Amino acid sequence: MGSLQELIKEQGDLVRRLKSAKADPKQIKEEVDKLLELKAQLGDKSSGSQKLVLKTPKGTRDYDPEQMTVRLKAIEKIVSIFKKHGAETIDTPIFELKDVLTGKYGEDSKLIYDLKDQGGEILALRYDLTVPFARYLAMNKITNIKRYHIAKVYRRDNPAMTKGRYREFYQCDFDIAGQYDPMLPDVECLRIIYEALKALDLGPFQIKVNHRCLLDGIFAACGVPAEKFRIICSSVDKLDKSPWQEVKKEMVEEKGLDSSVADKIGEYVLQNGGKELVDELRKDAVLVKQNSAVQGLDSMELLLSYCDLFKISDCLTFDLSLARGLDYYTGVIYEAVLTGDNVEVGSVAAGGRYDNLVGMFDPKNKPVPCVGVSLGIERIFSVIEGTIAKKGSKVRTTDVQVFVAAAQKNLHEERMRILIDLWENEIKAEQSYKKSPKLLAQLQHCEEYGIPLAIIIGEGELKKQVVTLRDVKTREETSVPRDQLIQELKKRLANLSMEQ
Repeated sequence: MGSLQELIKEQGDLVRRLKSAKADPKQIKEEVDKLLELKAQLGDKSSGSQKLVLKTPKGTRDYDPEQMTVRLKAIEKIVSIFKKHGAETIDTPIFELKDVLTGKYGEDSKLIYDLKDQGGEILALRYDLTVPFARYLAMNKITNIKRYHIAKVYRRDNPAMTKGRYREFYQCDFDIAGQYDPMLPDVECLRIIYEALKALDLGPFQIKVNHRCLLDGIFAACGVPAEKFRIICSSVDKLDKSPWQEVKKEMVEEKGLDSSVADKIGEYVLQNGGKELVDELRKDAVLVKQNSAVQGLDSMELLLSYCDLFKISDCLTFDLSLARGLDYYTGVIYEAVLTGDNVEVGSVAAGGRYDNLVGMFDPKNKPVPCVGVSLGIERIFSVIEGTIAKKGSKVRTTDVQVFVAAAQKNLHEERMRILIDLWENEIKAEQSYKKSPKLLAQLQHCEEYGIPLAIIIGEGELKKQVVTLRDVKTREETSVPRDQLIQELKKRLANLSMEQ
């Protein structure tokens, strides 16, 4: 943070913004939070105190080895599913030109992290991986790709750490870009959500699906002005967290919608079901006069039939309250939520079709149809972490298979000879970094870190050209000739692998 004078100036700017914030409670809260932080910093500066309070920035966290082990295993399972479906991977910068990001996220655009002008460019931290992907396609003239991307994104949100909502977090995205027949790529994205949540063993879940064209048709049929479609859509999107009366109040009092129009919307968006809901909506004479509604219903009917073929219908719900507030969605939209007891993390996967986003970056506005899904790895991880805590089980944080130990002093060089032999045969192994460690301490290390096998050498073993091979769990020991050690280890490790 800058000098005392800079802090005082920033405090003055905040006070002026607060006075002009009018009745926007969220903006007022954000500015007050900043003011309180600045006040604390001003106190430190003015008192001459330079004491550093060690903490992670608001909305971020550190991960210890156990947490990272669980996290990486979860990501590994997700990546294996992406690869099973034929995806390749890319990477993009964590910051983009600010103009690339603005105007793509609707009301959530205020959550974009601005970066100050550096080197003549106005930049912002990426808000998601979808808009950078669209920019990448347009910039490189790519019209067909199936890609996954796992990376950090940044949102100036009010964090809820216990529910897996952070300001810095990973997203795991899978997208299919290209001109294909209707709903074939879309249903595969739903199947990927299904496979990922099953593989991660998060308990029961439900995938909600809807269609943006159908929502637009509903808004038109209810009398919503076209220019208010997107802002009303963002209100409907809050139905998973807020009751209808609160959502209606926002539509009427904050967004200027007529109360009777809001009531009509409520009659539609509180419905959910399956194929029978498509049939019911087709009987609505007012709704089917809207071409976009008919298009949405046709698409949903086809999608639901494909879901039967892909064996995911049992966990699928056609839910008219699902809106997905981001502006770039154009077709089918979906969201997965965990339905087990005491699970309060919100959606763990979401996505949809965004056929016009790439064209926004193309000089000739050439569209590249796209559909994708994003898995919320932070929220998924918070659920896994909670499950592990309840079980009280210990997580192994290394993959070491063999520990090379010595029973007597000054045998470190012989340990090193064995160790290099193991490494050259792709066996994961380690030793103590002390020349003459106590044997008990070495064996306790094996037990603490879950290392399955230990090689023990002493003067007697060296004379006989053997080693003692110890099963750490059972504490059984076997004498193995030195020239047969690698063969025996590979056999033992293969058996252990099969048992797991």
